[in-house]
Amino acid sequence: MNVPPAYLSQFREPAGYVDFARIGPPSLAVARTVAQAAESLAHDPSAALTRLELEASSARAAAARLLSCAPHEVAFVSSTSHALFAAAAGLGGGVVLVPRGEFPANVYPWLRFQERGGLRPRWIDSAAITADVLLEHLDDDVRALAVSAVDATTGHRAPLGALKEVLGENRLLVVDAIQGLGAVPLDVAAADVLACGGQKWLRAGWGAALLLVRDRVADRLAPGLGGWSGVHAPFGARHPMPPLPGAVAHTPTNPDLSAVAALGAAIDLVLSAGEMNIARQIAHTLASLLDAARTAGAEVLVPAEPAGIARVRLPGHDPANTHAALGAAGLTTTLRGGWIRLSPHATTPGDTADRLRATLTPRKETHK
Repeated sequence: MNVPPAYLSQFREPAGYVDFARIGPPSLAVARTVAQAAESLAHDPSAALTRLELEASSARAAAARLLSCAPHEVAFVSSTSHALFAAAAGLGGGVVLVPRGEFPANVYPWLRFQERGGLRPRWIDSAAITADVLLEHLDDDVRALAVSAVDATTGHRAPLGALKEVLGENRLLVVDAIQGLGAVPLDVAAADVLACGGQKWLRAGWGAALLLVRDRVADRLAPGLGGWSGVHAPFGARHPMPPLPGAVAHTPTNPDLSAVAALGAAIDLVLSAGEMNIARQIAHTLASLLDAARTAGAEVLVPAEPAGIARVRLPGHDPANTHAALGAAGLTTTLRGGWIRLSPHATTPGDTADRLRATLTPRKETHK
């Protein structure tokens, strides 16, 4: 699938690991970046800080390429949830539409800030958000839609471009991109605000996340979580000081620079390998896994617009037992809602499908 060997050589996860929707094992480059930062901070903190600040600047430039934005439109925060709370804190007066089945990280920011004058969440009861579904829920009170680019459970990929077209210029599209960015094609240009931690498909580990606030909506987001790191002359004699331009206005303090450097190294790897090359390999590997599961007699749930996530189960068998059998065979998956979630990456070996088939088939036969 044209994934460069130099990219593949950066990873050492177990061959049966197909659980990237839970955590993406980081690359050797990321591990080295973290270790070097800790070592240099221990021995020469001043020089280390200077280098980490330069690496943070490089990471911001790489993130801007990944998100098709200007560097000042992206800032680093601690997590996807942190970024979503910043969005919720910055918007007030009106309604935010939220799919009922959203991952909790994209639910609680709106619940918490509605009690403080923020947007009131209105739930959309639909298995998949489409432009037609969204259109049915719009009225004059709606100011934003908050949605996952890829659903963590089903793998449904939201049609971000179509959703933004329905919302129009005056309503915001707030996107939780952690289950897709860097792994599947996403129309990131459609997102007005975007949040994405580094620990899943970007494979950067914990501690740093991307917060995108596009210039076209910057004047509509108050810096509700903005602290001293997001203002002009923070050490001046009078406060409050005016916010800085761009996404940094929504940061409460400086980020973990070691984690930011690691995130930058991870994004550099994605860009060097090519986002589409990675996406095509993930799609090919997932299709092979699902073919193997079907051959073994499993039911398969895969969305019409799949990303890197699908679900399987063996009819008539306790999913917990099936999940345990897969684990015993060295296949790492997630059990959720009675289904086994499969989420491979571009580095998943081709023979993983054979291992999956071999593990599932005996369980089917022993109950004949």
